[in-house]
Amino acid sequence: MKVITATEHSIPKTPSVVTIGTFDGVHIGHQKIIKKLTTRAAEQNLISVVLTFFPHPRMVLQHNANIKLLNTIAERKEILSALGLDYIFVQEFTMAFAEMSAREFVKNVLVDQLNVKHVIIGYDHHFGKNRAANIDDLRVFGSEFGFQVEEISAQDVDDVAVSSTKIRNALNSGDILTATAFLGYDYYINGTVVRGKGFGKKMEFPTANIRVDEAYKLIPKNGVYIISSMYRDKIIYGMMNIGMNPTFDGNKKTIEAHFFDFNEDLYGQKIRISFLDRLRDERKFESVDALIAQLRQDRTNAQQIIAQRNV
Repeated sequence: MKVITATEHSIPKTPSVVTIGTFDGVHIGHQKIIKKLTTRAAEQNLISVVLTFFPHPRMVLQHNANIKLLNTIAERKEILSALGLDYIFVQEFTMAFAEMSAREFVKNVLVDQLNVKHVIIGYDHHFGKNRAANIDDLRVFGSEFGFQVEEISAQDVDDVAVSSTKIRNALNSGDILTATAFLGYDYYINGTVVRGKGFGKKMEFPTANIRVDEAYKLIPKNGVYIISSMYRDKIIYGMMNIGMNPTFDGNKKTIEAHFFDFNEDLYGQKIRISFLDRLRDERKFESVDALIAQLRQDRTNAQQIIAQRNV
């Protein structure tokens, strides 16, 4: 699989089947569409192309929108690449691109750049300036430019009943299990381990403080979570606190991971944290000893849940 952009000259000349969307999260609904895409490509001897956008259109069109995304663009590419695609075409979404008419988009991007012969698109998809064109308009353009349009029916979409917005809402409320069910994989963040204040180490719970790589990445609701990561090709488990460290009168949000039975130095390393479940809300304790007692209970609870998960 190869990632290409509109500024590159390595755009394939082989006829293609294309689907279009932001694909934030690449959730089970997206995966169903991409499965259909790769199937059609094999049937018709076409190459499969996902046309996606970055930045997210709402980031450009709604200047005050503080939208948080399920994936960074690097994560989106990584997840898509595992689904058997030939190409991912990343279209930079700018105000100039947003002003492009529907016909210009079809001619300049789908036809001239991607040599499209088959488009798979949702029944409610809109495109072009002011999102004025719909699937019926796309069929007209298909007749003009020589490509077929395949509709993803309302029933197909509704059968999955998934949306990126629903997943964001689940994560914002701390509902990790619902997010996992909709995504089809454990939600994760990527970041760099940085030095903190060392409170955890003094309490027998040393933590890795995580600085997330991209500001637009969605961080789940404050609280204590069960997590996993990979270290030297081995899964390690632990728990993570997201929040303000109220027992220590913290005034800055931190993301701190404690791994069970793990003593390696992670400072400066890139790390991926997957969320498995949520244990509790963050709260202020009357003393450090009370916090330590709760952390011990959290560890016991987490290890029991991990053991059940791995049965």
